[in-house]
Amino acid sequence: MPAQRADARRNYALLLAVAEEAIATYGADASLEQIARTAGVGSGTVRRHFPTRQALLEAVFRERVETLCAHARDLTGRPDTRAALLEWLGAVTAQAATIRGLAIALTRDRATGPGETHEHCASAQLTEAGEPLARRAADDGALAPGVTIDDLLTLITGIALATEHHPDPAAESVRLLGLAVAGLSPGQGDPWRGSAPGQG
Repeated sequence: MPAQRADARRNYALLLAVAEEAIATYGADASLEQIARTAGVGSGTVRRHFPTRQALLEAVFRERVETLCAHARDLTGRPDTRAALLEWLGAVTAQAATIRGLAIALTRDRATGPGETHEHCASAQLTEAGEPLARRAADDGALAPGVTIDDLLTLITGIALATEHHPDPAAESVRLLGLAVAGLSPGQGDPWRGSAPGQG
């Protein structure tokens, strides 16, 4: 029995390493069959460890998502709540744009029904981590009324998807986030301060 568990752990680690490389090359829709062949295991072994493609994506991105969540927690005590929120959003945007497949994984997470999400899905983890930052910014009047962390993460995901194939996706995605933050019409109010158009 211990030998079987050791084999299972080795297979899991090997599959995860192969999957990371495949997703970095081919994106979130990398062939599960090819991953199994490269790892030298059967497709049934892949499905035992990762019953769905989304489960595989979550495993591949888990460490990066946990790092972003830890960054959010580190920023929560900052006195400048607007700067703290923007720093975290910039970090998430850059990661989602440069780590191939992550934006797609977040998109698919957010497309699932409420009963289908779970605590380990990437979008749920980022939502939970970012919510205190958004709430504190809103309490300080640094976030427009009604804007939620879900809205912000949806915006980030869209930007990341749009810039994934740019020569410098991190810089371009953060630039576009800056445009969204500042507003498209200079002098027409700062939407992050809750100003109505024409009052800036």
